[in-house]
Amino acid sequence: MSKFPVVSTGDNVTRQVLADSPELMMVRFDFQAVGAEGALHNHPHVQSTHVETGRFRFSIDGKEFEVGPGDSFVIPSNAVHGAVCLEPGTLLDCFAPRRDDFL
Repeated sequence: MSKFPVVSTGDNVTRQVLADSPELMMVRFDFQAVGAEGALHNHPHVQSTHVETGRFRFSIDGKEFEVGPGDSFVIPSNAVHGAVCLEPGTLLDCFAPRRDDFL
């Protein structure tokens, strides 16, 4: 059980830090509705994303692709990226180093 609260990050999207250390952080993002978005953004952290459930359309530096359960990929440091939910579900993201802004 995570000691961190569930936080709203937008319409029908929540996040919860699951584990963290200065070098690495794991975060769960739940998308509850078709069309819910993880807005385009970038950050200096390397990010690895695993699709636990649902379907999503991702954009990384202008390239779009769809992912579903079991898919995983890496988002390079400073790449502009975002996601649109095609089928409600959960993403598990790891960040290196830790995203202090999530604490």
